[in-house]
Amino acid sequence: MPLSLPKPIADYFAADATDGTAVAKCFTADAVVIDEKQTYLGREAIARWKTEASAKYDYVSEPVAIDDRDDRIIVTAHLTGNFPGSPVDLRYAFTLSGDAIARLEIAP
Repeated sequence: MPLSLPKPIADYFAADATDGTAVAKCFTADAVVIDEKQTYLGREAIARWKTEASAKYDYVSEPVAIDDRDDRIIVTAHLTGNFPGSPVDLRYAFTLSGDAIARLEIAP
């Protein structure tokens, strides 16, 4: 059975299968993404981050668990693709602001 994700997070995972611009639209204007020890600030940087990741690797991300922790929503997703260490489960720590994502930290 598919997980019931908050709309901004469901939109993020749907956009993740498309392109960087679609992903960036899921975030607030001043959002922060932290991935692979790099920090991306604002929609333009987030779009560039996603575009570069998609050019480098082909992958599919499937959310498999969700947990509310204080002001963050932690989603565990199973990723498979042509990247080193595939498959892997990653933790996505989302902080929401209204109907958008204000912060996302991705870690193993």
